Amino acid sequence: MTQIITDLHEVSDRYDALLVDLWGCVHDGVRAYPDAVAALTAYRRQGGRVVLLTNAPRPRASVQKQIAGMGVPDEAWDTVATSGDSARAAMFRGAVGNRVWFIGEDHDRSFFSPLQVVENPVDITQVPLEEAEGIVCCGPFDPHADPATMRPHFLAAKTRGLKLLCANPDIVVDRGGVREWCAGALARLYEEMGGESLYFGKPHPPIYDLARLRLRELGDVPPDDRLLAIGDGAHTDIDGAMGEDIDSLLITGGLAAEETATADGGQPDAAKLGRYCTAEGISPTFAMGFLR
Repeated sequence: MTQIITDLHEVSDRYDALLVDLWGCVHDGVRAYPDAVAALTAYRRQGGRVVLLTNAPRPRASVQKQIAGMGVPDEAWDTVATSGDSARAAMFRGAVGNRVWFIGEDHDRSFFSPLQVVENPVDITQVPLEEAEGIVCCGPFDPHADPATMRPHFLAAKTRGLKLLCANPDIVVDRGGVREWCAGALARLYEEMGGESLYFGKPHPPIYDLARLRLRELGDVPPDDRLLAIGDGAHTDIDGAMGEDIDSLLITGGLAAEETATADGGQPDAAKLGRYCTAEGISPTFAMGFLR
């Protein structure tokens, strides 16, 4: 049964490293959550390590710059692992061919920046859909538009047998309280239409392999029973942790706020949390309203 806790420090001494989701846990897409920053900073002062594990479809340098602008200080984290970097490695190894059709916004084009860790990377060229060998999806062209608007494009792509590389498996996020569609929604639609989507972020194994690589760069990789995954996504953060057989902390004040009756700054209703977990098929080790 999921244990509801009030503060991270109640359980943090059981773990040597935290794998922490960003959006919905550390920031709201616009600004940092002060209590979350304070909790992670305190954990690091006690000797723990913090990996920011995010489904952002961009290189980690871009994410580091972004969160600094939101007010997340360097003192709150040790390293960053992004689904973008995991997916970029696959792209430069030729997972969807050399000539790709790009779906995303202009700020996502850093996805195509060179990646030094891949030996002999393939040359990637962005082309129109009708000339493409594969698809790279960092997110919708318009995050507020219904994903169904992509059906005509996806029908043409599926007919030609193109694979879609999904750089962010998230379905939705809330930016300052406004819900937006993510790349995962498009990848799901493409699969529903009979196409093939490739995933590299949470809950899929490649991003956890990258997180362990980042920890190894810091020294050593703790055993799985000394890792705690923290996030607000049932089918990204919690499913991913369950798949890796590591403990998890569900932040209910993010995507599940309504279902768990988590009011601003408050805690989830225990009964509603139980029903939510049962309905979603998840078993987080712990839960709390907001990271603090």
